[in-house]
Amino acid sequence: MKKNRLCAIVLSLGWALFSTSACRPISGESRDSAPPVKEEQQSAPAPPVKVVYPNVPGSFVAVSRKVKPSVVSIFTAQIVRESPFVRWPGLDNFWGRPYRDRIQRSLGTGFIIDGQGSILTNFHVVQGAHEILVQLEDGRELPATPLGAEPGIDVALLHVEGTSLAPATLGDSAKLEVGEWVLAIGNPFGLSHTVTAGIVSALGRDYKDLGMNQRGYQNFIQTDASINPGNSGGPLVNVDGEVIGMNTAVAASGQGLGFAVPINMIKAILPQLRRTGRVVPAWLGIGIRELSPALRSRIGNRDGILITEIYPRGPAATHGLQAGDIIIAFNGTSVHSASELAWLTNTAGVGNEVVLQILRDDQLVEIPVTVAARPTPALR
Repeated sequence: MKKNRLCAIVLSLGWALFSTSACRPISGESRDSAPPVKEEQQSAPAPPVKVVYPNVPGSFVAVSRKVKPSVVSIFTAQIVRESPFVRWPGLDNFWGRPYRDRIQRSLGTGFIIDGQGSILTNFHVVQGAHEILVQLEDGRELPATPLGAEPGIDVALLHVEGTSLAPATLGDSAKLEVGEWVLAIGNPFGLSHTVTAGIVSALGRDYKDLGMNQRGYQNFIQTDASINPGNSGGPLVNVDGEVIGMNTAVAASGQGLGFAVPINMIKAILPQLRRTGRVVPAWLGIGIRELSPALRSRIGNRDGILITEIYPRGPAATHGLQAGDIIIAFNGTSVHSASELAWLTNTAGVGNEVVLQILRDDQLVEIPVTVAARPTPALR
């Protein structure tokens, strides 16, 4: 009995010693330093996309799809009369030979502006055309009839008879800023519905900037979107698919220099083109000149145009304008140059009332004036 109890004690002590050595930490380590149990690894969330240029669209696909159905290719045929004796001018009359007629063909672009078939293009695209043919994006070919034109800003209005037409949305070119993305869509070299992209390079360019000697008011949008022969008359659109200009000219001396007529200028004359086929110039009946540096400094470096003369039979004479008045704004539009005032006046519409903001004796006053048709110089 004692022997069995002694064996039990020995076995108990041996088991205790075995258990103690089995749980003993490794020399120099503690339980706290034991490697943690690995948890199941979870995939890290994707890093946010870094937008480097927030105003750069990822694609122009949506804009192209929106605008292209409104863009048309324009083909014209013009009869050109020429002498068979081109090397010896005058000999045709000597022998009584008739002139020879030759058909000259050209191409351009236009865009639909309403569901009734009105199309805008450049005047030089259809000038003198004997026949005008318009091709829609879906391949339909429709004859076009000229409705009106304003050669001064190179704009013509055409009409076609057709159904299911897709008019473009006309935007506001006054909101344009240099650096905005724009698209030019046209028919360069006969490659219809070609889309090119660029930015607004500059605003307010005139014919002198293009190296051309022409008079009148110009306010071209300059863009580096690729514009080539055949693009003339096509739309220049913003990233919202709104037409903000009409592609008109390229600088022959350099690449990446295209110019467009602002759509606001076209919208200003559109009612007259629809109604009468041309722009009937309106008249204030005043003589003007731009401010001298001394006068500009005296009025606080404001922009404006000085009235130098009031014609006795003109609208200004019957509405209280005076020589020495300075026109600051025309119908709420600030006036910066004499050519700009002439444009605003000419396109105001005969018989319409305009409001002139005048600086007189250092006081701002507003004077309403009903503009009249421009008379011949002898009637002034």
